[in-house]
Amino acid sequence: MPAPILSIEQLHEFLDREFPQIHVDGRVLAVTEVSDGRLVMRLDPSDRHLRPGNTVSGPSMVMLADVAAYAIILAHIGPVALAVTTNLNINFLRRPTLAPIFCECRLLKLGKRLAVVDALLTQEGAEPVAQATATYSIPPR
Repeated sequence: MPAPILSIEQLHEFLDREFPQIHVDGRVLAVTEVSDGRLVMRLDPSDRHLRPGNTVSGPSMVMLADVAAYAIILAHIGPVALAVTTNLNINFLRRPTLAPIFCECRLLKLGKRLAVVDALLTQEGAEPVAQATATYSIPPR
C-alpha cells in the first residue's frame, strides 16, 4: 500500500473546510492514526447519536464508517472533495454502548477510479460492534 500524503492535521483542516456540517453540534469525529493503507477515526457519541435502549444508533455508525473511509482515501490521494461513495454495506454485530467508537479502516484497493475500504468499528475492551465495506468513485484528475 502507498504511504499517506496527508497528515492527521491536514485531514482535519480539509474536513473542517469542505464539510463543516459534520461538526454542527460540536466536534465528535477525529482521526487518531494514519499510516500506510490504514486509518483510525474516533466517534465520541452524544445524546443525539442514541436510539432507545441507550445504544448508539445505526445511522451514527454508518456515518462514522463512511467519513472514515473517505478520510483514508483522501489521506492517500490528496484533498479530492468530489470522491464519492458508490456503495456501502454494513453488518451490525453487537449493541454499542454510549462510549467512544473507533473505526479502523484498511485500503483493500486504491485504483485510479475506484477505492475499496474495509472498516471495523470497535469499542474499547469489547468485540467489534460493526463491520463495513465502502466503495468510492475517484474523479479523473
